[in-house]
Amino acid sequence: MPRRLLATALVALGVGLTGCSEDAERQPGDPVTTEEAQVLAGLLARDAEEGGADVVVTAPFGEDGLLTLTGEVDLAGAAGRARSVTSYGDGRPDDVRTLFFTREEIWVGDVPGLPEALTAAGLPDVPFVRRPLAAGPDAVPLTDVVVQMVLNLGADEPDDAAAFLDGGATWEGQRSIDSRLASVYGSETGWSVAVDDASDLLLRFEAALPGQEESAVGTVTVTLADHGPRTIALPAEDQSLDATAHPEIATALGV
Repeated sequence: MPRRLLATALVALGVGLTGCSEDAERQPGDPVTTEEAQVLAGLLARDAEEGGADVVVTAPFGEDGLLTLTGEVDLAGAAGRARSVTSYGDGRPDDVRTLFFTREEIWVGDVPGLPEALTAAGLPDVPFVRRPLAAGPDAVPLTDVVVQMVLNLGADEPDDAAAFLDGGATWEGQRSIDSRLASVYGSETGWSVAVDDASDLLLRFEAALPGQEESAVGTVTVTLADHGPRTIALPAEDQSLDATAHPEIATALGV
């Protein structure tokens, strides 16, 4: 599989092409065509050329838990912001946070107990805790894995189209995604994507987390909408606590 798509899915990734359903003999599960493979190869680069998009991510965990991120991403600049809601499904109240993120760092706001902890430590009152983004498919917490998946939906250059012909990418039919007709493609490795038939832009990406295909963690779904330029104004340095410099506070707050 191509390097960029492997990173994006944390297992694999691919896309679709307009017009495939015109072949009346075609069945879901049929291999992608050469023309489709060319579109697949350019998808992430096209996403980045558009600039960014609104984004919604859902990531099930445990038996009944669900992490939901709602916000926007600048794929060209590799930055994003989102409202993060963790629902535990066991009677506990939801955890709601404000997030900003890049490939290197994540800012977490609306952290319960942060003002009191800062006052007790004699530190300035700031709204965010800033820490390095935990890298890789085995990152903890789950939020770090999810935001990496989102940022990896943009690339500087197209991939090799031949990799999709050799990698088991298949056509899986068409469906409506947010009232837009999309072609759906999948792979035996587990990824699935829906691509806008009118623009060839990614509308939805789905994949299981690596190593957890048989666990209680379900499919991570990333939905993109309203593609176009985005500007993400990250919190200023004086608006965040550096977790690396104050690990005892970050640990106590669970950030």
